[in-house]
Amino acid sequence: MKLLSPRLHAPLDFALVASFALAPWLLDFGGAAALLAHVIAAGVFVGSIATDYPLGIVKLVPFPIHGYAELASAFLFVAMPFLFGFGGVAASRNFFMFMGVGTIFVFILTDYRAGERASQPPPG
Repeated sequence: MKLLSPRLHAPLDFALVASFALAPWLLDFGGAAALLAHVIAAGVFVGSIATDYPLGIVKLVPFPIHGYAELASAFLFVAMPFLFGFGGVAASRNFFMFMGVGTIFVFILTDYRAGERASQPPPG
């Protein structure tokens, strides 16, 4: 059972943007972790405004494709502390891992096909 419709999912993406944008200041981490957090915030923002869902502006990316990109990103969030050398820094490592696991849960709970079903004419 999928609990999150596109309408409920969209604000979560913008919350993800804000979380990555603000985390370096709120959690006091810098270096590669801060740079990656800001790059991720910008990337998720662009991806979100380009997605065909509520709060999307240009609607170029189908919502199911957005979901697959999100899932891939989630696994990268978890790996980034170790790939970019800040795995030993608790604040940034834990933040990235938490955001990755949280994004996986959002992926599991989101109905990425809801928009496709809504746009189809009723049977008969």
